[in-house]
Amino acid sequence: DYLTKPIDMNRLLQSIHRTIDNPAPAPACAPAAAPARRSRRSRNMHTEQIIGTSPQMEHVRQLIDKVAPCEARVLITGENGTGKELVARWLHAKSSRAAAPFVEVNCAAIPSAIKQRKGKFEQADGGTLFMDEIGDMSLAAQAKVLRALQENKICRVGSDKDIDVDVRVIAATNKNLRDEITKGNFREDLYHRIGVIVVRVPALRDHAQDVPLLADHFIRTICAEYGIPPKRIESNALRELQAMRWSGNIRELRNVIERLIILSEERITLDDVKTYC
Repeated sequence: DYLTKPIDMNRLLQSIHRTIDNPAPAPACAPAAAPARRSRRSRNMHTEQIIGTSPQMEHVRQLIDKVAPCEARVLITGENGTGKELVARWLHAKSSRAAAPFVEVNCAAIPSAIKQRKGKFEQADGGTLFMDEIGDMSLAAQAKVLRALQENKICRVGSDKDIDVDVRVIAATNKNLRDEITKGNFREDLYHRIGVIVVRVPALRDHAQDVPLLADHFIRTICAEYGIPPKRIESNALRELQAMRWSGNIRELRNVIERLIILSEERITLDDVKTYC
């Protein structure tokens, strides 16, 4: 088998499964593989854990456990950087479709989510289609998505033949879709199609008690990527991080931790936080 770059992780996993099921005989003398530094891209091969012990994050985990096994469509809401995609990946990983593709489409970046030569709906057949930033989708594309959800059929560009698809749709948005409906930017009938279950992912400032756990996780992860021992962070530095507003949420916290690891000395101090955050 071979893969083209950039790597499609779903196809990579399918190739791995095929190899496990039908292993080729090992060569008589296989060359030793050189050790390779773990890249950031490799993190995407496995679903990362949802970090946090706050009541808010426990509630999100409980919702995932309840909702994942069913086929209901899910709308994930929350600010940018809160981890909506991670929630979607866990909904897929804990579902009966876990071995099938998880296909992501950024609704703000495409003119149509369906009518392509081989669109995202067709690629996700049998699996899960994650429609990120669905609140930014054009009205024309919304109409096509609505038809696909109503009829479980799509039509390729240049063809008048319908194709049956079996896809579970999980959507996410950082917008208030009810406000967008009032403004005429979002179809109310589509909203009711995608929002059978609504999972709200809290902003980091609303569960600041999880900042130490998140910081520790990011320190260990990032230091491992850089091939250095984990740096210690002082308790007063952690308290300062907890007091911040985090407009970019968990994504911003990760970036800040990476910056502190690079710019601090043997440990991360309060002065480091005040200087570099």
